[in-house]
Amino acid sequence: MKKVNIFSFIILIAITTLMAAPEQAQAQDMKIGFVEPRAILDRMPEMRAVQQRLQNFAERKQNELVTKERELQTEIEMLEQRASVISEDRLQQEQERITALRTEFFELQNRAQQELQQRRAELMEPLLQQIQESINTVASRKGLDYVLNTTTSTGDVIILYVSPEVQAEYDITDEVMQNLGI
Repeated sequence: MKKVNIFSFIILIAITTLMAAPEQAQAQDMKIGFVEPRAILDRMPEMRAVQQRLQNFAERKQNELVTKERELQTEIEMLEQRASVISEDRLQQEQERITALRTEFFELQNRAQQELQQRRAELMEPLLQQIQESINTVASRKGLDYVLNTTTSTGDVIILYVSPEVQAEYDITDEVMQNLGI
């Protein structure tokens, strides 16, 4: 009985080893590259123009908000000055009006932030598309199966370690920049 169990165990190990061998061979044939799109974006000459346009847009929106905030503050101060000489009904109406102005200001603030995000996405889309096309070209040329991003859009690192030998062979960031003419 003991010989049967040992024999079964040896057969099981042999089968497992044989089944794992093709998977290991496939994994060794798989080529994975990685790229740092943020570094590419930062070096693109068009990025400076995008940043300037976004800054100009943000400044215009900020000026609109400052103007609206001053108007609201003036209305509040005027009501405070007249509060003692107007009727209770009129005071309540003015307070409701100022509450509506405050709400309008906060809505304008939220809308400005959304417009800025939308504008950023519109301006960045062509650059990101150029980078993606260049990544596709370089990856195809190098025969890569996968290309990983080294960081998230917030700057968090995705690839925590790459050996120097692998980095030299599979980091395609510089080649993508060359392909873009950077």
